[in-house]
Amino acid sequence: MAGAIDFSHLEHYVGNDKAVIREVLALFSDQARTVLPTLDPDGPSEQWRNAAHSLKGSALGIGAAALAQACSEAEQAREGDGPEKSLARARIADCLGAVLADIVDYTSR
Repeated sequence: MAGAIDFSHLEHYVGNDKAVIREVLALFSDQARTVLPTLDPDGPSEQWRNAAHSLKGSALGIGAAALAQACSEAEQAREGDGPEKSLARARIADCLGAVLADIVDYTSR
């Protein structure tokens, strides 16, 4: 695992119920794949902020601190120019890739 998720946080949060953990991780994965395309550097700033904020909250819920931090920085960049937003989106995509890889590793055990 890449260490992108603090699984002890999630396990503690749900009372170490493996079925609930798998459900939460599946919901996160589905949401993340839906939210990422809405982080359009050329799109409306409110859409950008809402997408980054939503993903940040979900990341915090599963213990994905680096992804949450990247989303927080993207929220701050909502009024920035295209290149600034593109860099923020790329960081989110990198962090999200590591999180999704950790989810696959965790759920395949």
